[in-house]
Amino acid sequence: MKPVSTRPHFVEMEKATLQRWRDAHMIEKYIHRNDASDRHWSFIDGPITANNPMGVHHAWGRSYKDLWQRFHTMLGEKQRYQNGFDCQGLWIEVEVEKEHGFTSKKDIAEFGIDKFVQECKDRVQRFAAVQTEQSIRLGYWMDWDNSYYTNSDENNYTIWLFLKKCFERGWVYKGHDTMPWCPRCATGLSEHEIVTEGYREVTHTSVYLKFPLLERPGESLLVWTTTPWTLPGNVAAAVHPALTYLKVQQGNDVLYVSKGAAKSALQGEHEVLGEVQGKDLVGLTYRGPFDELPVQQGIVHRVISWDEVSDAEGTGIVHIAPGCGKEDFGLSKEHDLAVIAPCDDEGLYVDGFASLTGAVVSDDATRDAIFASLRDKTLLYRTHRYPHRYPHCWRCGTELIFRLVDEWFISMDDLRHQIADVTKQIRWIPDFGLARELDWLKNMDDWMISKKRYYGLALPIFDCEACGAFEVIGSETELKERAIEGWEVFEGHSPHKPFIDAVKIACRKCGAAVSRIPDVGNPWLDAGIVAFATLQYRHDRAYWVQWFPAHFITEAFPGQFRNWFYSLLTMSTALEDRPPFEVVLGHAMVRDEHGEEMHKSKGNAIWFDDAAEKMGADVMRWLFVSQN
Repeated sequence: MKPVSTRPHFVEMEKATLQRWRDAHMIEKYIHRNDASDRHWSFIDGPITANNPMGVHHAWGRSYKDLWQRFHTMLGEKQRYQNGFDCQGLWIEVEVEKEHGFTSKKDIAEFGIDKFVQECKDRVQRFAAVQTEQSIRLGYWMDWDNSYYTNSDENNYTIWLFLKKCFERGWVYKGHDTMPWCPRCATGLSEHEIVTEGYREVTHTSVYLKFPLLERPGESLLVWTTTPWTLPGNVAAAVHPALTYLKVQQGNDVLYVSKGAAKSALQGEHEVLGEVQGKDLVGLTYRGPFDELPVQQGIVHRVISWDEVSDAEGTGIVHIAPGCGKEDFGLSKEHDLAVIAPCDDEGLYVDGFASLTGAVVSDDATRDAIFASLRDKTLLYRTHRYPHRYPHCWRCGTELIFRLVDEWFISMDDLRHQIADVTKQIRWIPDFGLARELDWLKNMDDWMISKKRYYGLALPIFDCEACGAFEVIGSETELKERAIEGWEVFEGHSPHKPFIDAVKIACRKCGAAVSRIPDVGNPWLDAGIVAFATLQYRHDRAYWVQWFPAHFITEAFPGQFRNWFYSLLTMSTALEDRPPFEVVLGHAMVRDEHGEEMHKSKGNAIWFDDAAEKMGADVMRWLFVSQN
């Protein structure tokens, strides 16, 4: 008998075992063990982002994935064992920017888009190799010579096919709206990207200010905002028609404030002169806080009615700036309000804002200048430090602003209920997952699919500037057939910027030469199409039928309802009106010692290699698979 040490060194034992398996080609033997079986089991690996080494938080899901595949291997079922790498989007771009010390999107343009895109691809390959070795150490046995990459031509062109189907059904449209915007990355973010990781607790300096009523000299509305930078874009003030508002005397001022908010909003002694209903204030006009600005000339500021106004905080009177808020922009359409768009894509005030032009809208110095201006005009009531949850860029951590932009969307009006019907055909473990997904489908907005960035899916949308018509190209073959210019520049390259941007097609409506829109795609398109792209949907439908739908997937529940699960379900519903998987197992997130979810972008992650060298990957694996 071989003696067993009373103090075994698990890490060294693990490395010796891994080498023995490698020498014996055990992974290759394992994945081909059931090739001749007449039974199969289909699994889709949710792609891991290949932009850094793994953290321990990745090991939980990968341990589950291997556990289920091993079980079905033991049952004698043939499998594909295909690992996935997520390869496009801000995940990759921001890391390459960090390597070069870039601070804005302009730095990328100066560096060269072609070189930048290639470096993004190179980074993916570098860290895909690192993650492959880490996964093998974890015991995750896959066909590592056949991993899928979401930046592959096949993945991108299959998304083109999906978008073509959506276009043919009238679901693709260009929207002009106020969207969450990252001024550092200079791109918009979809609702899906900020509802999970996007909010952080911060403290801002809010401001209470007066809007003097023109019809009632000496009387003012008392208004509150947490975003002072939006005040130069103010065009209206909203009240709830059914709320009660107090008319109070304070010094020389007569102020209107909601009865429910008066105690917290007012500071100092005051006398209540009377009460009015919100509907009685509607239609009054007031002097705007920045009427002196060129962009404000000719605008009549008025009080409007809005049922969403609350007096739970603030003053019960809401400052409306349609160019700086989604609800505000909606109100501008309803009430025919002027729309002022204050800032450019880097978050700087544009021309027409006098001394503010060129200033960073969210800077403390800008805020102080706005407060000083309000004070000089005797409009400042008071400031207040206000802690609240505020949206941030999930990738770079910058506070978001809301900006009026043109973006491309897939309408969910027709799809929403179809996706819900498909979702109900899936078994969710735990079963509350179904309710979570249905709740998201019920309340979600249209899917914003465009990004004003450089490395990602080249959206195949050609928008004619001459007549306003647009169309979607559905394949590389169609693009070649339709090309009237630039094909020779693009041919031989992957469907990425900048080479694909050389191609022009003839507008079917007016005949003008049309370029592709410069935007790239939302990266959740990349991961959502894998149930089709990895199974040769475009070229070998019989193979796809054999392996679709997947019998099983597993990922962390938090966030994926709005991201991977949602994109899988949407794209499968649009293409086939069927579930892309039969069973989904959800697990929780790994948290740090403070209870915060671990993310590399947060800086609280533990690197996989560091942990494996201390505790051994096998111990880590056992820790995760023993959870229920």
